[in-house]
Amino acid sequence: MTTLRQFSRFVAGSIGLMLRGPAVYWVWVATLVALVASGVAAYVTQVSEGLIVTAMRDQVSWGFYIGNFTFLVGVAAAAVVLVIPAYVYHWKPIREIVIIGELLAISAIVMSMLFVLVDVGRPDRVWHLIPGIGHMNFPRSLLAWDVLVLNLYFVVNVVVVTHILYRAFSGREYDKRFVVPLVLLSIPLAVGIHTVTAFLYNGLAARPYWNASILAPQFLASAFSSGPAILLILLQLLRRFTRFEIQQSAIAKIAELMAYAMFLNLFLHGAEAFKEYYSATEHLRFTQYWFEGLDGHRTMVPYAWTAVSLNLTAFLLFIVPTTRNNWITLNLGCVATYAGVYIEKGMGLIIPGLTPDTLGEIYEYYPTITEVRVAAGVFAVGFLVFTLLLKVAVPISLGEFQSDRMPEADAATAPRGLEPAPAGSAMSLRRTDH
Repeated sequence: MTTLRQFSRFVAGSIGLMLRGPAVYWVWVATLVALVASGVAAYVTQVSEGLIVTAMRDQVSWGFYIGNFTFLVGVAAAAVVLVIPAYVYHWKPIREIVIIGELLAISAIVMSMLFVLVDVGRPDRVWHLIPGIGHMNFPRSLLAWDVLVLNLYFVVNVVVVTHILYRAFSGREYDKRFVVPLVLLSIPLAVGIHTVTAFLYNGLAARPYWNASILAPQFLASAFSSGPAILLILLQLLRRFTRFEIQQSAIAKIAELMAYAMFLNLFLHGAEAFKEYYSATEHLRFTQYWFEGLDGHRTMVPYAWTAVSLNLTAFLLFIVPTTRNNWITLNLGCVATYAGVYIEKGMGLIIPGLTPDTLGEIYEYYPTITEVRVAAGVFAVGFLVFTLLLKVAVPISLGEFQSDRMPEADAATAPRGLEPAPAGSAMSLRRTDH
């Protein structure tokens, strides 16, 4: 069988897997499709009427969309938390689940790029960023750097995942000489996507709230907390509803790494708050607006202290071995981490950085229904991408979907008639040096 024919069977079989599932699967997919449709309808209104249908104005020119973009870039970078123990230290329990982190990274990058697209007031001009057609102003433009690292990280993860799953489908082990260099390349790329994103804020000298040298490491620390929080919940769901074997030691190790990352995140936030309050310059006004309110405007204060409380709670739950090994407190810590970092890196980063504006005016920003609908649609796209990828990856990892188990007549509607492999087999996770 030629490679092209084999790969076409792999693609056809994967589509077949995505089109088969129990009622709960189709309810979930239908819900996501409905949210996507709602988001598309809201976006059409936004494009036809302009960004005036959003709450963004001259005073606050970035809002809900860019806040979500910043958060999701961190989620995408979190795959490094699995990649380093798996491929640098060769720790087997993590190696067995690293592909789930790569699938999450792909989905998060898709959502990140979509949030940038919906934030652009003239999407018809995005072609200017296409190399060879437009003019990216590379390397002077930080936006050009962001486009470059995001797309490279996306491509690397797609190539690695496709190679691993295709080789497992073909009954072969993945090629270490091909995969490991790409996986190791993904480590600096993951750091790079969040570092360049931080530099987009950090380089704006006229915005003192963002103009801090610790912003990039602060971004990374929060990313290595929030991304694994999502992974831990997903891994537990996989262990509960599939035969995908996930060792408790892997979950405990990820939770331990999250504790260290959350400590660093809290420490860097505290260091920045100390600098602002102790120096007490005019730039303190931005931090005061976030933590205390300013001139009677206290809209953001409850969010600020909620984020601090949630992050502190998560750190305490993860740093104590007893609580991070208890599934109830573990999941409470994951939810607290996700919510705390989402507030802190979303609206908590954007709004105080732009309020007060350069003329001292305070504009109270609230996302409009249009923004919420568009954002929900973008998240639904990401969840749908992850769901469909997982629908293919899990059967292949369990050895339930392989070429030698596919009858020729059923190639277009696989995996009909496939016999399940013994529990615990994980073909996609093996490797070969030859």
